Amino acid sequence: MKIDHLAIWVRDLEKSKNFYTKYFDLICGEKYFNAKKNFSSYFLSFKGQGTRIELMHCPDIFEANKITTTGLAHFSVSVGSKEKVDKLTKRLRSDGYSIVGEPRITGDGYYESVVEDCDGNRIEIAI
Repeated sequence: MKIDHLAIWVRDLEKSKNFYTKYFDLICGEKYFNAKKNFSSYFLSFKGQGTRIELMHCPDIFEANKITTTGLAHFSVSVGSKEKVDKLTKRLRSDGYSIVGEPRITGDGYYESVVEDCDGNRIEIAI
């Protein structure tokens, strides 16, 4: 397993993208936009590395989800296959952990589930 990406809620997506690409020499992927959820994001990659940063923005996320600050939203662990995502999700559920996102293919093409750890931190389990 490995950390795939860290996701950060930001108030100004373009300003944050420019900051990370300018000062940390990150490579920016294409902007993703989901019109239904009014959600947009960028994945930023370190040259030669697999770990990425996802910058996320949704104009009403703070009010709708009672989020009071910007910052880390979740981290993603790549487990290698759809079967492993399903198996680990099932194991966590049977051990009493809260599954807040059932295994699914997301709008931007990822297969993932989301679980809360014992402190309520969200972990995305992905291929």
